[in-house]
Amino acid sequence: MESLIKPEDTWLLWGFLAGWAAFSIYLEQKYEWASKVTGAIIALVGAMILVNIKVIPVEAPAYDAVWEYVIPLAIPLLLFQANIRKIWNESGKMLVLFFISAIGTVIGAFLAYFAMQNVLPEPEKLAGLETGSYTGGGVNFAALSAKLEVPGELASSAIVADNILMALYFFVLIMMPAIAFFRRKYRTPIVDELEQRVGESGQNSAADYWKRKNISLKDIAFAIGTAFVLVAISFKLAEWIGNAIPSGEDVGFLLNLLNGLFGDGYLMLTTITVIAVTVFSKYFENIHGAQEIGTYLIYIFFVVIGVPASLPLLIENAPLLLVFMAIIVLFNMLITFTVGRVFKFSLEEMIVASNANIGGPTTAAAFAIAKGWTKLIVPIMLVGTLGYVIGNYLGSMVYYLLM
Repeated sequence: MESLIKPEDTWLLWGFLAGWAAFSIYLEQKYEWASKVTGAIIALVGAMILVNIKVIPVEAPAYDAVWEYVIPLAIPLLLFQANIRKIWNESGKMLVLFFISAIGTVIGAFLAYFAMQNVLPEPEKLAGLETGSYTGGGVNFAALSAKLEVPGELASSAIVADNILMALYFFVLIMMPAIAFFRRKYRTPIVDELEQRVGESGQNSAADYWKRKNISLKDIAFAIGTAFVLVAISFKLAEWIGNAIPSGEDVGFLLNLLNGLFGDGYLMLTTITVIAVTVFSKYFENIHGAQEIGTYLIYIFFVVIGVPASLPLLIENAPLLLVFMAIIVLFNMLITFTVGRVFKFSLEEMIVASNANIGGPTTAAAFAIAKGWTKLIVPIMLVGTLGYVIGNYLGSMVYYLLM
């Protein structure tokens, strides 16, 4: 049975992709239930329902355009704050904790792979994909999905399981400061201060973080124009390096690894953008709105990733994928809260660091806003942005080590 909207109905499909992404953001910022479910899940589920009831097609040129153009443009826009010098100077302590948490993700990925390599399809790709996703959030999932060429049905099943696990873990993180065990074992200076201050409930939502800002036409032009230039330079440079470094079964592991790392457009894009942002920091700091535009583009990706989601396949694969990802999240949590306690980090710092790994800097900042932990908002946003950088590298390295 053909879908109501045909694959060649490009403008109708783009109307759906862009419109549903916008509506998902609206719901997330308007309703408490939607902010808990997350706009990413709403975007994905909407597409999944429409494709399964034959309203939209499973494949279409519009979807390919998102993978080919939208995701590469979103990545540099979201990295415009990734000034390495600024991150280290303003958030050095939090950066150390973030790296500790990232190590937990990598350990968990290897253990999940060896525990479940015989029961899941392409486990090495899943291990690399989730290493990136749980060291920076959905941006890395998008980049690594394209880089590792994860099959559409597997990627859609994985992102459903990924977001379900992420939502459950966030619930655990929310509850931690209220649990007596954690209050006894960990320092909680920010929570203690808030409890002593009358009249401050800290009850905010996603709308508080994404509140209206001053953005000019010049900001929009510079943000999008710069992103295009960075993508063009990075992808062409990666193409040249990829052609220069030999690869294949007969050249050895090292050359294949170097080709995969330096000949990959997404990793080159990440590297070039971070270097540009650090060297020309004043230019990028004066561009407003890049994060908002980049985040909206990622929401369009979330809509597209829900399109190949066959319900029977989800039912078949999601339980196993949940176990696979639960192992990764568990070890992220164990390493973060064990090593963090040894080095006397506060419970609040450990919670937002682990949150930034699993969900990305925007979820961690929104979490800090919602809890009223205002001192941690800027540091975790800066450090979490670095997760966009290292997550792609860690995910790629895990994949190449396991393949």
